[in-house]
Amino acid sequence: MPEPRILIWYRNDLRIHDHEPLHQALKQRGQVFPVYCFDPRQFGQTSFGFPKTGAFRAQFLRESVADLRRSLRTLGSDLVIRMGKPEDVISELVQQWQIDAVHYSQEVTAEELAIEVALQERLKAINGTLKGFWGHTLYHPDDLPFEITHLPEIFTQFRKQVEKTATVNSVLPSPRILKGLPEGIQVGTLPTLEDLGLVSPPVDDRAVLPFQGGETAGLNRLDSYFWKGDRLRIYKETRNGMLGADYSSKFSPWLALGCLSPRYVYEQVQQYEQRIRNDSTYWLIFELLWRDYFRFICAKHGNKIFYTSGLQGTSIPWKADWERFDLWCTGQTGFPLVDANMRELAVTGFMSNRGRQNVASFLTKNLGIDWRMGAEWFESLLIDYDVCSNWGNWNYTAGVGNDARGFRFFNILKQSKDYDRNGEYVKHWLPELAEVPAAKVHEPWKLQPVEQKRFNVRIGVDYPNPIVDLFKSAAANEKVYNAAIGRK
Repeated sequence: MPEPRILIWYRNDLRIHDHEPLHQALKQRGQVFPVYCFDPRQFGQTSFGFPKTGAFRAQFLRESVADLRRSLRTLGSDLVIRMGKPEDVISELVQQWQIDAVHYSQEVTAEELAIEVALQERLKAINGTLKGFWGHTLYHPDDLPFEITHLPEIFTQFRKQVEKTATVNSVLPSPRILKGLPEGIQVGTLPTLEDLGLVSPPVDDRAVLPFQGGETAGLNRLDSYFWKGDRLRIYKETRNGMLGADYSSKFSPWLALGCLSPRYVYEQVQQYEQRIRNDSTYWLIFELLWRDYFRFICAKHGNKIFYTSGLQGTSIPWKADWERFDLWCTGQTGFPLVDANMRELAVTGFMSNRGRQNVASFLTKNLGIDWRMGAEWFESLLIDYDVCSNWGNWNYTAGVGNDARGFRFFNILKQSKDYDRNGEYVKHWLPELAEVPAAKVHEPWKLQPVEQKRFNVRIGVDYPNPIVDLFKSAAANEKVYNAAIGRK
């Protein structure tokens, strides 16, 4: 009996380790055809007109695909790279090379599911087989103590039930050798950023980390953070930082593209806990649980996560104030903490978790601007963009998501003093405030003319005045929110 030919359709699972579509193909002693498609739809525009996959994301993706190809070649195989819609490319390859089945990792949101359905229909017409596997979360849906349709709407309830009864499956073994692709198959070339309609972004040496895409770099980052740097033991204490490489794990870009398996991270934490087990080792798993939860929520609720009214169906009259939105995007709001974070994002494609919460709160609770504009801006720029986590978090911050706590307003001034007490972060990204002392740098609009001269900054010229009054704007938007939910 001839060996089966199985095409591995790679998407956001760009790794060799703990990869079930590949593992199951090899269990059948099949010849694998690894394929990655650069889908032009992913390089179009969002509904608000931003590049859907901006240069930072695209560069990290290219590096990840290139690394996967190198790994496959080391094992004796290769990665077939194509530019085109997966339903077109893969159905053509199936016919051309008499492929018996297509294996892939399942997604849960609308655009990705539509492609899966389109491919399913194309393969059905030619008697092809499409088989999906779940591989993006720590816990498998089959092992949850409830059906996805009965997933708790409160994260804490989800977490407690899962921690009490569910177990994490073991990491699947990585192949040691693969059969080569048949002679004559054109493996294709990796497209340049220019091929994707983008321009290579400049390197800013102020970035927290020189992020490099790919499984190899992801595994190296984990090794550096856990074992060489021994940073996991203090993760909980430092994770709200904003400056430097090691205040947090920075695993998110590699998790987002599947270069790192969450189960592998979990396994490494368990090994680390043989050395030391504390709140920090638990907290990293806690964060992976949040990541799981957002994906399961998307699986349960479908497109509601993208609606203006969010998962709660709350109809708030959001503004589409493009002038103020542009000031937010470019870090010109007059609030140093917001501006520093937005400028970091603009020139590096990354921002800390603490920063994300603050800038999202400011956009929605102080400016009253449509949260979806912020979500799409993040989608365009963030190298760790994960559709479920991004849109789930924006739902939550805007007060329209599940488990949202009403009008939760981040006091930017308190946050600034709590998390950047000495002003080191804001001065790192706002050089115009470099000479302002720590006690004054978070409220530069209060500087007297003589102080501005002394500290070499002109407020309203070198650095903007605040575009809103922090507390009055929050109070006004809270009234709008309360009216929308029927609260007096």
